[in-house]
Amino acid sequence: MGEILNSPDYSSGVAAFEAKNFSLAMQFLSPLAQAGDADSQHRVAIMCQNGLGVVRNDQRAFDMMKAAADQGYAIAQHGLGFMYLEGECVEKDAAQAAQWFRKAADQGLAGSLTTLAMMYEEGNGVDKDPEEARRLYAEAGFDM
Repeated sequence: MGEILNSPDYSSGVAAFEAKNFSLAMQFLSPLAQAGDADSQHRVAIMCQNGLGVVRNDQRAFDMMKAAADQGYAIAQHGLGFMYLEGECVEKDAAQAAQWFRKAADQGLAGSLTTLAMMYEEGNGVDKDPEEARRLYAEAGFDM
């Protein structure tokens, strides 16, 4: 996938995405997402989920987010966790959410550590475990 990250289409797509020119970003990134680039898949998922530059498409948003998450892309694992947690683009499933937050947390993503800690604190999708919640908060950098 190194050739994709060095491609002018990827650079142009990311630049358009960052500039909030989403229809142009979609033109550049969609083929790269289809080719399997995880970052492009994640960005296309965000655009489809929020109707940015394209008509909102929950199924494509979910498919692209899951494809990136399945490749081990932490930020997409976090995004997929939120899709399951909130029931956005997919049926609400807190247990599935916890599994995806755990995968991202295992890669050190602070937001996933914090969200997972809250889930353990509340017993949402996981067994209530205040000790695990404290451990995760500490790992995320919070003084407890």
